[in-house]
Amino acid sequence: MLPTTFYIMKNFKTIFLAAGLALAAVPHAFAQEANENKVIITGVRFAYPLVDKWIKEYTAANPKAQIVIETRTITDPAKYDLLIEAYDQEKEVKDTREYISIGRYALLPVANAKSAFAKEYVDKGLNEKTYKQIFFHDIYAEKDKSLTTQYTIYTRLQKAGAPLTFAKYFGYEQQNIKGKAIAGADEHLIKALLKDETGITYTTPGLAYDLQSRKPVEGLTIIPVDLDGNGRVSKEEKALEKLDQVIATLEAEKVKNVPVENIHFSIAKNNSNPEAKKFLLWVAANADKDLHQFGYLKADAKRLADEKEKLERFQAVK
Repeated sequence: MLPTTFYIMKNFKTIFLAAGLALAAVPHAFAQEANENKVIITGVRFAYPLVDKWIKEYTAANPKAQIVIETRTITDPAKYDLLIEAYDQEKEVKDTREYISIGRYALLPVANAKSAFAKEYVDKGLNEKTYKQIFFHDIYAEKDKSLTTQYTIYTRLQKAGAPLTFAKYFGYEQQNIKGKAIAGADEHLIKALLKDETGITYTTPGLAYDLQSRKPVEGLTIIPVDLDGNGRVSKEEKALEKLDQVIATLEAEKVKNVPVENIHFSIAKNNSNPEAKKFLLWVAANADKDLHQFGYLKADAKRLADEKEKLERFQAVK
C-alpha cells in the first residue's frame, strides 16, 4: 500500500497543474478580447484628420476599442479591417466588400499666390475649354490662343482618388494629366506648389483652406471656375475667400467644372471583426455633423441610407 503522503502530493500536483492551466488561459483570453476590439484602418491620407476625430469620439464612448490608422504601404487590403477611399473600385473588388459613403469631396484648381497665373486667372477664371487645355494632354482639344502665361502643373505619381476623379470628370485618364508627377500624398502637391512660383494643381477644400480661419491657406490662390457652364466666370463665382460659402454653393447647386466624388469606408464581406462593424455604423450615424468642419460636402442622403441598411444586415452576420 502506498503511503498517505503520496496521495496528498499527487493531489497537490493536480491542483497546481489545474491552476497553472487556468492562469495560462487568462493571457489568451485577454489577447482574444484585445484582437476582437482592435480595428486597423488605412486609405486616403487627406481623410486622416477627420477619421482621427471620429476615432477619438468613438473610443471615448467605447474605451475597450483599439482603433488605429496605419499609413498604407502595401497593396494587399486583407491586412486592414477598414479602408477609407476616395474613388470607386472596379466591380470585381466592389463585389467583395460592403461600402458606406459617409461624405463627398470636391476638387478645386489652386495656384501659388505669387504666380503670374494666379494674378491673371483669379480674375479670368477657368471655363471647361481652358481647364482641359491647361491640365490635360489632348491634341484634339480646342485651344485658347490667349493662354500664354507660364505655369507648372503638379500632380500625383501613384494611382489615387483625387487624380482619378479629376481626370474622369473631364473625360480623361489619370495618365493624361500634364505636369510634374509627385510621389507621396495629396498634401505633397501643395508643398511642392508653395515652393514654385509658377505652380498650379488641383486639391480638396480641406487642403486648400485653413480649417481654423476658413480662408485659403497662406500662399495659395483658389482659381474660380465657370460653375454654370455659360462660358464666363461671374462675380459670384469668384467668391472663394470663405470655405463655408464655397461648401454651401457646391451643395446647393448642381455645378459644372468642379469634380465631386464620394468618400467611403469599406469592409471585406468575409471580415468578422465585430468592433469594425460597430465603428462603421457609429460613423454612419455621426459623420454628418463633422463634414463641413473638415471641408467635405454632405453625403447623398438616399445612398447613405441604402448602404447603412445593408451594413446593418451585414453586422448581424457573425
